[in-house]
Amino acid sequence: MAATGSAWVRRFHPAPQARDSIVCFPHAGGSATYYFPLSAALSPAADVLAVQYPGRQDRLQEPCITDISTLADQLTDELERWAHRPLTFFGHSMGATVAFEVARRLESRGVLLSGLFVSGRRAPSRQREEHVHLRDDQGLVEELRRLSGTDSELLADEAVLAMVLPAMRGDYRAIETYRYRPGPPLNCPVLALTGDSDPLVEVTDARAWAQHTVAPFRLRVFPGGHFFLSDHTESIMREITDHLGATSQGC
Repeated sequence: MAATGSAWVRRFHPAPQARDSIVCFPHAGGSATYYFPLSAALSPAADVLAVQYPGRQDRLQEPCITDISTLADQLTDELERWAHRPLTFFGHSMGATVAFEVARRLESRGVLLSGLFVSGRRAPSRQREEHVHLRDDQGLVEELRRLSGTDSELLADEAVLAMVLPAMRGDYRAIETYRYRPGPPLNCPVLALTGDSDPLVEVTDARAWAQHTVAPFRLRVFPGGHFFLSDHTESIMREITDHLGATSQGC
């Protein structure tokens, strides 16, 4: 599985001739490879840049970043150099919040996104007290089972757990201690995606993303839980390709 890019970015299917780049931000405990299928499906129409946070896979020896602001600051510096082409962000769960914070920082530097897809995450202004990161290892495993985001066989493998739980705990600490700081809304379109039975996101919480942009906003509700997108790949792919087509016509 070849990938090119920096420590922060994986390009599994480089498409240097594409007009658009799509930057994908993983969920808590997730890695860049989560977006390998999306990259394969979109290339060569778009150049997919999958973000790799520290503390997992080939960055396993690096300490996790347990603060969303610090993570967003470092990613902004990295992703600004990719802004020579139109950028669209796609983030799931924690990744949606990270994508939003990077988008805010880029706008402050004069870089306007073509669009922001926020999946499986409450709007930043919808705060909820959560303390999963304070649980013991078994408590973290129970949360993974509840959300159905990890293969149950992997959760029974102690060697696998030893590798993934530190990143999971670090990411949960980052997202659960995140506090939204009010500021100007974004100037790019936002599409919020959510599952109708997601235990972490009420539909009203997803709809509240509309408050964070002055550009067009749309909400799509799918059947399913927190990882609803795994069961609706084709529909989500269509949303992305339709978005790319619309922005292309606008140029």
